Amino acid sequence: MAFVATIDACVLHRPPVRDLLIRLAVKRLFRLSWSERILDEMVHSVLRARPDLTPDQLTRTRDLMVEALPAAMTEGYEPLIEALPLPDPDDRHVLAVAIRSGAQVIVTDNLRDFPAEILGVYDIEAQSADTFVTYLVDLSPATILDTLAEQARTLTDMSVDRLLDTLARDGLVNAVEAVRSL
Repeated sequence: MAFVATIDACVLHRPPVRDLLIRLAVKRLFRLSWSERILDEMVHSVLRARPDLTPDQLTRTRDLMVEALPAAMTEGYEPLIEALPLPDPDDRHVLAVAIRSGAQVIVTDNLRDFPAEILGVYDIEAQSADTFVTYLVDLSPATILDTLAEQARTLTDMSVDRLLDTLARDGLVNAVEAVRSL
């Protein structure tokens, strides 16, 4: 694997995007990192947005995520948090996880909360999920195509084309365009 990416809770919030990123990490296209706190934020965020889901359902989702990628769990980052000068103090733990895990990228939809001049000190770049997945399409188009076909097969009544439409609605507009041009 060439690089490590810390995935922010806001990206993990969207099931199709979350599923795609986990599948790509399982295939070792990149090494994913997260923490208990990031996963807690994801669970709370989804429960707020989806009152039809139960905490038990999300606990199961979280458990499956951890089971699929046990090495993604980053620990020992907490002492770094207080010293990190991000605009939103609630995001410092994400940068701390990235530093501790040796990540080169933080995948987030809150780019303004991760200024390049601060992240650059740690040789880390913030990218949107769309930019990150577009990069992965360029890096390994065959892996992306295989993974999308696999993901669509596991979903009820879902073709790859419908999955791509869903991913585009979930913010992966440029990545979907890149896949469709293959």
